[in-house]
Amino acid sequence: MKAVGKKLDRLYSYVLDDHLTRKAARTDFIPEDVLDSLLQLAEDSNLEIKLTRDHVKALAQNLLVGGTDTTATTLEWTIHEILRHPQTIEKAKEELDRVIGRDRWVEEKDHSQLPYIDAIIMESMRLHPIATLLAPHYAMEDCKVAGYDIAKGTAVLINTWSLGRDPNSWDSPFEFLPERFLDKDIDIMGSNFSILPFGSGRRRCPGYALGLKVIRTTLANLLHGFSVEIGWGHEA
Repeated sequence: MKAVGKKLDRLYSYVLDDHLTRKAARTDFIPEDVLDSLLQLAEDSNLEIKLTRDHVKALAQNLLVGGTDTTATTLEWTIHEILRHPQTIEKAKEELDRVIGRDRWVEEKDHSQLPYIDAIIMESMRLHPIATLLAPHYAMEDCKVAGYDIAKGTAVLINTWSLGRDPNSWDSPFEFLPERFLDKDIDIMGSNFSILPFGSGRRRCPGYALGLKVIRTTLANLLHGFSVEIGWGHEA
């Protein structure tokens, strides 16, 4: 673990130095990515909490570790489900052709006009949440939750996998039905306890907005630019 940590530290140092070199070479430098913005903040002497080089490294690691595998796995599960439900692919393609047309790719500005793409993603996250158990929360005082006595200091784990498949909250909970998110205004940001893919409150995933944008853009362009189907002799 220590050896891996040292290798990662060298990697982050190399990336930071590369960004700083590019920044120093330009007088009209404009941040091009998150790391550029963080390094610019680290030079701001007016910040109440000073960012150091180590802080920037840590934030970069959080983005790398927390934002790659989670996004990729969500896309894998989503593709798995739509391959099993080809009618979903056809509906998504119809929406993309109608809204985007055939002469360009999907951009971030288009997301709000693609409700069916959003519904596919939300339904995938309902059935296949990345974190089946959310980060533990500790009770600050004795309390009752759903009739159970929770003593102060008890670690409470929320089973998001179970919430997304609860028949008391969802009709046909084990079926992949993106349309359920078109009929109702269901929030996935933490206010609806029947689906919590990003957690809730102050412990909610800090990268949820970026993650959703990446997933929306990637899935939409995949369906817009390619025909996907299960290969002959294979099952999804």
